[in-house]
Order: sequence, then structure tokens, then C-alpha cells
Amino acid sequence: MSAEATRATAEKLVAYCREDNTEAGLNELYHPDAVSVEAMAMPGAGSAESAGVAAIKGKHDWWNSTFEVHSANVDGPYLHGDDRFGVIFEIDATNRENGERSAMKEMAIYTVADGKIVREEFYYNM
Repeated sequence: MSAEATRATAEKLVAYCREDNTEAGLNELYHPDAVSVEAMAMPGAGSAESAGVAAIKGKHDWWNSTFEVHSANVDGPYLHGDDRFGVIFEIDATNRENGERSAMKEMAIYTVADGKIVREEFYYNM
């Protein structure tokens, strides 16, 4: 994997995130067996890890049904070597279940192989 190919994948992902078109990013840029790792297990999930694009889409569906996003900022990509990049997400959102509004910030590290994202890891304060 070259740094140029990783940069192209990273820039496409960031563009999709800024356009709020993560579905297209998942369909185009993710390997079918990609793994997503949260800093902690999602509510109702037994593990912090989700395997496969369908499971990752399920996480997105949960997020979209649980939170109303008021604003979002995507900072990056920040490249690391030939196969990884990072993105910082800042989100102002309200939890639909309890009405609590909060500002969230997280860092995501992505690993790329053959032009496809094969792993994403999220880091945030809990």
C-alpha cells in the first residue's frame, strides 16, 4: 500500500463525512470484513468491536436514531505511514432518549489495505 493510495482513501472518507454521506463512504471505501472498535461497548452490545460492513452500518443506524446532530466538524485526515490515517470529529448533539445535549470530540484511527478501510478505532473521553 502506498502513502498516495492511503491519502486518496482518507481524503474521500473525510469528504463523505463532511457531506454527511457516510453511507456512500461505507459502501465505497470499506472492505466487506472491516472491523470497527469503539473505546467501550455500545449500549446493548456485548463488545466494543463490530465486524463487517453490515455491523458498522448498524452502529451508524443506532447513532442516527439515538442522536440529533446540531453541528459537526471533521478535522483531517492526518496521515501515518503508508497504511494509516487519523481524523478528529467534533459533534454537538442531543440524545433523543433523555434530551441531554452535549459536545463530543473523538479521534478515529483508520487502517487501509489495498485501497479499502479494514479497521477503524475510536478514542474519546468516557
